Amino acid sequence: MKRIPLAAALSATALAIMAAPAMAQQGISKNEVVVGTVQDLSGPIASWGKDVLNGMKLRTNEVNEQGGIHGRKIRLLAEDNSYDPKKTVLAAQKLVNQEKVFAVMGLMGSSAAVAAMPVLMDKNVLSFMPMSSAREMYEPAHKLKWGFAPSNFDSMKSTVPRVYQHTKSAKACALYQDDDFGLEVVRGGEAGLKEIKSDFVEKTTYKRGATDFSSQMARLKSAGCDFVLLGTLIRETVGAVGEARKLGWNPVFVGPQTVYTDQIPKLGGKSMDGIYADMFVQFPYMDDASQPVRFWANKWKTQFGNDPTVYAVYGYLIADRLYAAMQKAGPNLGVDTFVKAMDTMTIPPDIFGSPTLTFSPTKRLGSTASRVSQLQDGRWKVVLDYPKQ
Repeated sequence: MKRIPLAAALSATALAIMAAPAMAQQGISKNEVVVGTVQDLSGPIASWGKDVLNGMKLRTNEVNEQGGIHGRKIRLLAEDNSYDPKKTVLAAQKLVNQEKVFAVMGLMGSSAAVAAMPVLMDKNVLSFMPMSSAREMYEPAHKLKWGFAPSNFDSMKSTVPRVYQHTKSAKACALYQDDDFGLEVVRGGEAGLKEIKSDFVEKTTYKRGATDFSSQMARLKSAGCDFVLLGTLIRETVGAVGEARKLGWNPVFVGPQTVYTDQIPKLGGKSMDGIYADMFVQFPYMDDASQPVRFWANKWKTQFGNDPTVYAVYGYLIADRLYAAMQKAGPNLGVDTFVKAMDTMTIPPDIFGSPTLTFSPTKRLGSTASRVSQLQDGRWKVVLDYPKQ
């Protein structure tokens, strides 16, 4: 047998070792990267899920039309979870074990994302910016997970005192859903009010799915509140504010990111005008003053046949950020190169007014900053910009 020179043998071995991870990397081939998402496409918030998915599709189509990422096209797969954590686990298992995805992005729902995360982590699959404001999306820091939205605690800690002072309010109260979501909203509000040496003079709760808010609104009105923090979702927001209007009571209402949706004026009509909401992405109106936003909104409508919502923007931005990190990772894309790219990633403000995002090995949420919009004539208008750092 011929002897192979030692240096050549070592060189060949080294090359094989270096190439092996790339060849074995789940979801990545020479010409393609497979990514997945899990959305509510048939459940209680299916309208949100469909818009998030279509936003992802729009950005994916743009990237593929431009040749992909380092020559690889993106194949986007979607599963329906009906907003059910149990179904989410099954959907995640399918994406990870059968479809062999590289990453799961924008997974819809806090409880759903928490339930699915172990499935992803076990197979070294990225959990990229789930559609959730829960801290578990980015805390504790983990190499495979990144958050999309500030927590309700952080955003309310900033927004509540700003709106309270902006409106020259004197007595703060709170109505909130009797669960972890509602508690986080109120605790954030309490922390923010404490910083300006104030507090809630009255608080009251409701059970998930409640439709009658007459007793809660009467209680808050009798306490003399002129400012009400809402730890509410969409229908509960409409129901609570509508009940206050019936009582002839018009305090300042402010809510978290869940309130910032076109469903509020659609369901509640003119009586919803005046509500404030925490937000960090501009609502994409077809006639927006910004030409780039108008162009984007019209492109969306041409492709999908309806006016875009803020959830369309969320999906688009999540996909855009995933693909930007893939681009930065270089031709030798894999989990390790992607993580290295994200660890030094800075994403500048976009056309929708997102803040600058910065990431590091210990910082898995790009920014905790948020703005405030108010419903005026049925449309959301920014009234307080990001706080100065």
